[in-house]
Amino acid sequence: MTETPALHALWPAPLADGAVHATVTVPGSKSVTNRALVLAAIAAEPGWVRRPLRSRDSQLMADALRALGVGIEETVSSSSAGDGAGGEAWRIIPAALHGPTTVDVGNAGTVMRFLPPVATLADGDIRFDGDRRSYERPLGQVITALRTLGARIDDDGRGALPMTVQGGGALEGGTVEIDASNSSQFVSALLLSAPRFNQGIEVRHTGATLPSMPHIRMTVDMLRMAGAQVDTPESGGEKNVWRVAPSALLGRDLVVEPDLSNAQPFLAAAMITGGTVTIPDWPEHTTQPGDMLREIFTAMGGSCELTDAGLVFTGTGRITGIDADLSEVGELTPGIAAVAALADSPSTLRGVAHLRLHETDRLAALTAEINGLGGDVTETADGLHIRPRPLHGGTFHTYDDHRMATAGAVIGLAVKGVRIENVATTAKTLPDFPKMWTDMLTGAGA
Repeated sequence: MTETPALHALWPAPLADGAVHATVTVPGSKSVTNRALVLAAIAAEPGWVRRPLRSRDSQLMADALRALGVGIEETVSSSSAGDGAGGEAWRIIPAALHGPTTVDVGNAGTVMRFLPPVATLADGDIRFDGDRRSYERPLGQVITALRTLGARIDDDGRGALPMTVQGGGALEGGTVEIDASNSSQFVSALLLSAPRFNQGIEVRHTGATLPSMPHIRMTVDMLRMAGAQVDTPESGGEKNVWRVAPSALLGRDLVVEPDLSNAQPFLAAAMITGGTVTIPDWPEHTTQPGDMLREIFTAMGGSCELTDAGLVFTGTGRITGIDADLSEVGELTPGIAAVAALADSPSTLRGVAHLRLHETDRLAALTAEINGLGGDVTETADGLHIRPRPLHGGTFHTYDDHRMATAGAVIGLAVKGVRIENVATTAKTLPDFPKMWTDMLTGAGA
């Protein structure tokens, strides 16, 4: 695939000159958007995805489904439900999936893992390729599981991208064992397409750990809303076993929630500056792991209230270190580490060894970049130990990782002279982040 050139321009991270007071409207959830696209694409009837996230990852998913034959019409509409969910909407029109075609996964974990099971339902060869980093990210468990279920996949023995799924128009399905210790996406990938498998699926996780469980709960909830029958450990099933019965899926009219994980840097700004940030449309009940920010940042010294205006988060300007198991919310680690580096006491972040296999090795990257600004971060077997030190300016490298870029911006609020390399990588899930950040600091929308 054509590799997008690395952008080495340095973005001066704005220094806060006082308490931040702003209302920040966060775009839709990537996790919900990409799951909704997959479920709508394999449904038995058309559906709507309203307020979708338009970012690199979601565009890669939409483009891939179009390449497989799915119709996706982008429009601006009012909500038929009368719930005020107008604005941008995608109408998804399922069709017979077909190849030959090539899917560009970029470096999107959801695309590289969720779509190979979909490709087994297509007629023809579907080649998967992507950014150089995608070749290094774990995929072998999904490949092996699909072969167990009857798929034909040519990966030249790599257990990784690039590869070709030889779609046969259907997949037998059945029982499969998988070690999802490195990513909960392995389980979600198999569950999402399972209603279309001839026998459905029974997924048995065999590993010692299973990170990011909220994302599996999100997958299960969205499957059920689309009409699938799903048995889970939480619903009385066996531990670490999920079953999905074969069935036709409904075409839904889904409004995508704001991406709560992407609200993190803005809430952190309130924490650090002793200000107040409001995030509109924060859901009262959600499976998004980002909802845990309310608990985590409160433990670090902030306070929050869920109101009609949204989540209102207030900081005191004083930050307390935290000892936290982040195994269920690993994607929040970079932002938490950035805040912890500015605290008045040490922090230990545990349960996130799997972050070494994300967009970059996030544990090594955070250690290198915070220490490069004068910090004292030690990598542990499954996380980080952070001892706050006076920080100084310097270049904060992002490794083409969107959450590294926003973590650097958070530190830059309190440390003069921080420059973020390739801040444009935030477009992966948070389009136009630099403008949103500047607007927040100027109080635009407050």
